[in-house]
Amino acid sequence: MLIGKIVGVHGLKGTLKVLSYVESVSFFKPGSSIRVKNQNGIESIYTLKWVKPHKRGLLFQIEDVNDCDMAQPLIGSMLHIDREALPDIENGTYYWVDLIGLSVVTSDNICIGRVESIFPTGSNDVLVVKDNGNEILVPALESVIREVDLENGTLVVDLPEGL
Repeated sequence: MLIGKIVGVHGLKGTLKVLSYVESVSFFKPGSSIRVKNQNGIESIYTLKWVKPHKRGLLFQIEDVNDCDMAQPLIGSMLHIDREALPDIENGTYYWVDLIGLSVVTSDNICIGRVESIFPTGSNDVLVVKDNGNEILVPALESVIREVDLENGTLVVDLPEGL
């Protein structure tokens, strides 16, 4: 299951900057295995040494990557874990990774784009919906998100006035 993307290197010791596709840093447990698939589709398995929040993403240190020269080729790689490793969630709630990529359609059946990413705020998460360079920030509230259809890849929203 896709859980993030390596977007850069931080410092000289091979620390990776990661854009997370999951809500909580608790999904990344030190000592756990993480699959790294590079842009050519080649997959390697690494052990996570540590992880911590950093700005709108995370910082990772993985075993056997000890300097920026070793980390640099990993930029652009996608991070995966086995879905079975994730805890069960309540009915009606979703992992961020399940929502990213869904087509977002208004209750009037107008497609406004795809969920590109999600970020937390103090009160609720916010979906970043993009279409042809346009970006709409959609609050992840029950009053806004009317239906999530994972089978058909759609998310139906009732946008508040002004969006």
